[in-house]
Amino acid sequence: MILSSVTLVLLTVAAAGLPALWIIRNQLERQAWAQVEQGNRAAQALYAARQSEIADLATLTAQRPTLQALLKQGEEAGLAAYLSALQAGAGLDLVLVCDTAYQPIAQAGVAVTEAICMDVATAEFDIAPAGSASQGWLLAAHPVTDKERGQIGTVVVGMALDDGFAAQMRAQTGLEHTLSVGGQPLATSLTGGIGVRQTSGYITFENTSRGTFDLDGHPYYAARFPLGSSGLEAEVALAVADITATQRRLAWTLVGSILAIAGLGSLLGALLARRISQPLARLTHAATSLSKGDLSAPLAVEARVREVALVARALEDARADLNRTLNALRKEKAWADHLLEAIVEGIVTLDRRGHITFFSHGAERITGWERDQVIGQPCDQVFQPLETDEPFSQLIPPPGRRRKIPMLLRDGRKAVLAMTGARLFPNESGDARAALVFRDVSEEETMHRVMGHFLANVSHEFRTPLSALAASAELLVDQAPDLSAAELQELLTSLHLGVLGLQTLVDNLLESASIEAGRFRVSPRPSSLGDMIAEAIRTMQPLLDKHGQRLLVELPAAIPVVQADPRRTVQVLVNLLSNASKYGPDEAEIAIGAARHEGWVRVTVADQGPGVPSAYHDLVFRRFERPETDHTKAQYGVGLGLSVVKAIVEAHGGQVGVDDQPASGSAFWFTLPVVSAQ
Repeated sequence: MILSSVTLVLLTVAAAGLPALWIIRNQLERQAWAQVEQGNRAAQALYAARQSEIADLATLTAQRPTLQALLKQGEEAGLAAYLSALQAGAGLDLVLVCDTAYQPIAQAGVAVTEAICMDVATAEFDIAPAGSASQGWLLAAHPVTDKERGQIGTVVVGMALDDGFAAQMRAQTGLEHTLSVGGQPLATSLTGGIGVRQTSGYITFENTSRGTFDLDGHPYYAARFPLGSSGLEAEVALAVADITATQRRLAWTLVGSILAIAGLGSLLGALLARRISQPLARLTHAATSLSKGDLSAPLAVEARVREVALVARALEDARADLNRTLNALRKEKAWADHLLEAIVEGIVTLDRRGHITFFSHGAERITGWERDQVIGQPCDQVFQPLETDEPFSQLIPPPGRRRKIPMLLRDGRKAVLAMTGARLFPNESGDARAALVFRDVSEEETMHRVMGHFLANVSHEFRTPLSALAASAELLVDQAPDLSAAELQELLTSLHLGVLGLQTLVDNLLESASIEAGRFRVSPRPSSLGDMIAEAIRTMQPLLDKHGQRLLVELPAAIPVVQADPRRTVQVLVNLLSNASKYGPDEAEIAIGAARHEGWVRVTVADQGPGVPSAYHDLVFRRFERPETDHTKAQYGVGLGLSVVKAIVEAHGGQVGVDDQPASGSAFWFTLPVVSAQ
């Protein structure tokens, strides 16, 4: 009987104590990892705050008038002294000024390599030699600009990521902090340095790696995350020696309890069985409630037996965790519903009868119908197709297919809707439902038509001069010996004009493509306005002579020198003169003039053509926009010349526009900055 009691007690204690110990151990490890994760998030937030602080210091430093003046005047000695004062006052480890070629001019603080000027343009974290070792840096840069010269340099400020910085991070996060690159530590807050470290495998979760390591016999839980793209990694570590000791104490306590209970088992078996059975029954009832989904009521189970109490506590923790997870899932579902409502595309679901069961905000915005007005209504009543007598339900695309359908919207507007269909099968019902996702592609369709018109015009613009070139070249090949000098000159002039037209068209196409790709640049320098006007006139004179057009040039006595890119400016003048010749009548006069106003010169090209309607004064400078005209000489054109003119002038900081002539015609003008008067 005693042996049976002792055996029963031992089995009972083992059955209750060992799971409790396992649960506690897991709980302690989970809490430890939670502390590591919290420290990891805090460290990332601190780095983000330091980045913002460094960026603000770089901005404030770059905007200091004294620094701008010293940099503009090239006073390197004064600049170095000023940077030293700034570095000491701001508590920075590095203040550096680079020129526009990313070469250092002056610096204060820790000496770094010249490459840091270039590196900081692409990274906020960097690694630079510091003495005999490498040093991690938190960097920020800001351009130093001048109203007249633009960017004149760059200010770089930095904070050294050394042992002192790691110690500050430990004080703020409560965890040890280490900075490393390629597995080699650069700085640490660990007492005694890195020491002999044995690292277990790290597992990566999203942007963070977690693992364990032993340092001089002491275990740590750690998490790593990268700093920028320079290869720097930050690691937060929690010493878990106390947790390990606690686990050992719990194990020894359990063993001691088992031994003690084994000695008293014959006397206290019945009592302990009674004490254990009652709380276990309550735990069983609580577990049953949990299995039925009751997660709201706390588990109020009191037990005098420590192991049972630990089990009850662990079960309560599990209930709380499940409750939090369930609430999080509810929030995620609500967020998903909100996201669905925020999608700009229209989303509509239909039942098997074709009645609308869901109508998103995007569908309301596109169609003009409100949700309450269409829910439960037949889709054929809400969606009215154009260009066909078929009902909308017959035009719905098959699942996975896309179809463009012209529609009449509620407010009378016409739109082209691109629709995609899908078939839904709800689990709670065998009734199949259709889902439609659509968006308004009217502007895309309009752009396709515009591009078709553009390609047709480009084809014509190439075909016309090429045909003339071919005809002239054929005459020269076949009849050159029999042609008179005047006839030869006429053919050569035709060849020259054809080449000039093709060159202008190709230049405009290339410039337009460069502007669209974001690679368009100008190189302004002091240039003679008179020379650029003369170059444009020499280029366009054969075309003017062909149509008998006279060019009147009115320039001031002191022709100003402008800050401009000569090649681009000549291209602007050639485009304007070409348009003036194209839209102006034969035997007419084209005037080109310049007038200086304050720090700008305004260049005007005026023709005697049909003029530009007032509604087109702003549109005419857009791509593919051409005013409607009955002029036989200007029925075709790709609509790129004036858009290129606008891009070139605005890249110089100037303005472009068109004014009506008092009698007839238009006056196109643009402005350029003046350097000095001659």
